[in-house]
Amino acid sequence: MKNEITLINAPHGVLEVDAIWQDGDRQPSDMLALICHPNPLDGGTMNNKVVSTMYRFCRDAGMDVVRFNYRGVGRSTGVSEYGDGEFVDAQTVLAWALTKTGARRLWMGGFSFGGFVACRMADLIHKSSVFDDVKLDNLALIAPSIVRNDASQLSIEANNTFVIYGDKDGLVAPSLLQQFANERGFDSTVMPDVGHLFHGKLTDLKNALAAHTKI
Repeated sequence: MKNEITLINAPHGVLEVDAIWQDGDRQPSDMLALICHPNPLDGGTMNNKVVSTMYRFCRDAGMDVVRFNYRGVGRSTGVSEYGDGEFVDAQTVLAWALTKTGARRLWMGGFSFGGFVACRMADLIHKSSVFDDVKLDNLALIAPSIVRNDASQLSIEANNTFVIYGDKDGLVAPSLLQQFANERGFDSTVMPDVGHLFHGKLTDLKNALAAHTKI
């Protein structure tokens, strides 16, 4: 496999991406993973430990995988917005990765604010023709930020979505995360004695990702 860390062109400037490409010829049936990081205004980057756990899981599962820094983070130019700008960044990176791989199957994950960005991406894929050749096979929402951000009007398919969170989450109330999953019909895993950042529980998180992911 090959690791590519590079800058790609974006509408506002450039974005920093970190990709792992698996060996061998690409097939449309191969799965591509895109991972969105937490709130840049709170120090979130693509090197966040939860994001890195998802990144390694997808790599080990044989996927091409891409993580990236939103605008204003790391070597990505621009200014953090905590809103539409990061959503545009995710679209830009996905379009680039699809061109690189020719993949037509997608595993998408996000942690905290990144979970909300991933929800918006899922809604876009479901409703519009922007990525009409892509099938979203897995949507992994890790303690998604659904209190500070309103996902109620987003169209997200239940049969490919799962939510993982800790019962001691102090940033997003576990009861609200469970309500979010139940109302939408999403599969969910509640990890005991785990806070928002999954300290000391990253191996358990990786195992939960494996239990839910459809290859």
